[in-house]
Amino acid sequence: MSKLKIFVVVLVAAISLLFLAPAGKQGVLIPVGTAYAQDDWKTEFEAICSKTQDSAALSPDELNNLVDRCNKLRPRIEKLDETQRKVYLKRLQMCRDLFVFVLESKEKK
Repeated sequence: MSKLKIFVVVLVAAISLLFLAPAGKQGVLIPVGTAYAQDDWKTEFEAICSKTQDSAALSPDELNNLVDRCNKLRPRIEKLDETQRKVYLKRLQMCRDLFVFVLESKEKK
């Protein structure tokens, strides 16, 4: 397995872990959005970041589209309360960085 593939697999696994909310009252991890109604931005966020697992299989156009969607979603997340803003901006940035990394890797080939 090439170093690039190993890196992408590890990065995807790390990003996947971000989709778990902090431990609840009983110390059990719950998927984000399970206990709370999802807002427009959150639905878009999940639609974008759910593509990280398949990022290596996406075309350059699809990757560019996802990067653009990340850029458009950022201002909406910046309007959230401090805690949510910090968490979701970091997660969005990680998703965007992965898309950019995979896109740049494909362009080098």
